Amino acid sequence: MPIKPGPWQVAVTLALLAAAPARAEAPLSAIDWLSQSVATPAASTAPPEPAVALNGLPQDVTVTVLDAPAPDAVGLLPARVTGLPRALWGMGRTADIAALITRQHAEALPALQSLLITLLLAEADPPVDAGGKGDLLLTRIDKLLDIGALEQAAALLQASGAATVDLFRRAFDVALLTGSEDQACAAMQATPDLAPTFTARIFCLARAGDWNAAALTLQTGKALALITPAEAVLLTRFLDTTLDEGATDLPQPEKPTPLVWRLFEAIGQPLATAPLPLAFSNADLSETAGLKAQIEAAERLARVGAIAPNQLLGIYTLGAPAASGGVWDRVEAFQRFDAALTKADAPAVAQHLPLVWAQMAEAELEVPFATLYTDALLKMQLEGEAGAIAFRVALLSSRYEQAARARAPADATEAFLIGLARGSLQGVAPPDSMARAIAPAFLQPQPAADALAMLAEDRLGEAVLAAIDRIGRGVEGDLRGVTEGLALLRHVGLEDVARRTALELMLLERRG
Repeated sequence: MPIKPGPWQVAVTLALLAAAPARAEAPLSAIDWLSQSVATPAASTAPPEPAVALNGLPQDVTVTVLDAPAPDAVGLLPARVTGLPRALWGMGRTADIAALITRQHAEALPALQSLLITLLLAEADPPVDAGGKGDLLLTRIDKLLDIGALEQAAALLQASGAATVDLFRRAFDVALLTGSEDQACAAMQATPDLAPTFTARIFCLARAGDWNAAALTLQTGKALALITPAEAVLLTRFLDTTLDEGATDLPQPEKPTPLVWRLFEAIGQPLATAPLPLAFSNADLSETAGLKAQIEAAERLARVGAIAPNQLLGIYTLGAPAASGGVWDRVEAFQRFDAALTKADAPAVAQHLPLVWAQMAEAELEVPFATLYTDALLKMQLEGEAGAIAFRVALLSSRYEQAARARAPADATEAFLIGLARGSLQGVAPPDSMARAIAPAFLQPQPAADALAMLAEDRLGEAVLAAIDRIGRGVEGDLRGVTEGLALLRHVGLEDVARRTALELMLLERRG
């Protein structure tokens, strides 16, 4: 019996046909792995209006409409939590702020990564030229997606209402990677203003159990050439539940979207997440993934501050190591140390701490480890090698100053670290080149002239982003950037961030 399309399918087809001839320009902050889950709004074909001066103001003056919607003001952290003013962006321009956010690579130093995430989640007044378009909101969400912080991105999307096509695309992909695609499909169907692409519509129809409608939509999309040949093959395999299990595997795409990734998983041909953008690692946190995949995904995400250290702890202790070597050696070392600490067995802790610390350093997970265990280690008052390691662990935690006040320096390096932790380097000799770059920022802090100019224009957010960028360049070898960036952080009152960053520069092997 022929299957007749319902009103919804007809409406979708018409909407897609209307949108197909023209594509709007890519949004300011578009990332290239997003699914085309909903049709991009058609760009206007009307001829441009002639440039006519409406007043005598200079061209660089920005006009803001009072009482206009302010999507860029959406945030999760109020000023009383962040310590940052609501006028964070001041007189800054959206394009300049967005460019600074997009190029940030602060993941090498957890203190700076945490500061960046705080900026992305902060409630703040929109830039003066925002105009209610939400471009900065989109950039902030895209940066969260870029670093794999899907939980934070999802919360920001929910706070925004995800009311536009661009925001919904991101919400849909977050749902695909976090296992909540059914809710995203329901939201898509319940929102008349969204025109799902054929691929997304077929996926959602099948998820809802309407396989006949999904098959009809696939045939319609192929007939209208609105589905690529590769998509058609993949969707046919997805819908053909009777296909022989011995069928030849489909070629793996070079750059899959979350929707394509989910379709490959559904046909029994899952794609490894490790080579994909970091956001895909969230899919391996699910209990349906193997333990090794869960551990490796958690490590990748914890390394950049995308998940909490407690989540890493939970996955590390899910079960006994299944083999030896690689990640399993790290899990074994972690579990033995954790068990000794839980029993408050100081000799066993002293025995296991050097090995687990070496394993954490190899995986660049020292700061999550310090967050988890500093309090317990400080209570044990370990001595010798274990005591020296415990001191360094504490310096990478929020208890850095407490640890420094209780420690007598064993050498010149420890003396410098203690001075940094206490915020005073008077009379302390820098032991190496990195220390010599750090010291001036704590002795005679002098921010760069361009950073001071930003502050003079109330562009605090941009100045802080520029400081993060400068210090990041310092990690790669431009030590002047370390001096200027730390000086700026201290100048604007971000003393805790400055000290923790300086300690990480000294303690973490992240150079080059």
